[in-house]
Amino acid sequence: QVQLVESGGGLVQAGGSLRLSCVVSGSFPSITTMGWYRQAPGKQRELVAAISSVGSTNYADSVKGRFTISRDNAKNAVYLQMNSLKPEDTAVYYCRMTRTLVGFDYWGQGTQVTVSS
Repeated sequence: QVQLVESGGGLVQAGGSLRLSCVVSGSFPSITTMGWYRQAPGKQRELVAAISSVGSTNYADSVKGRFTISRDNAKNAVYLQMNSLKPEDTAVYYCRMTRTLVGFDYWGQGTQVTVSS
């Protein structure tokens, strides 16, 4: 059974920083993409950032230059460093691990990030 467990969410003032972590346990393919998604109240879940097994990254335009995704394959972990946070970054943030070719797709339970103005 694969489990993704996020941590690091919380309440922060605008302009502040948070670092989210996601640790994966269980059996999974050696090549995976890991991503962070977020869902604000009344909105659809959206991709924030993703990183491949070899470190290629992509970001939503809204977070470029402020957020940095990284992964530690030895620890089965992915991180999201969020700087210069804005109230519009408030959402539940979810970790996701995928290997599309083999239909592998798992989500974490989410962690709340609230940015006050």
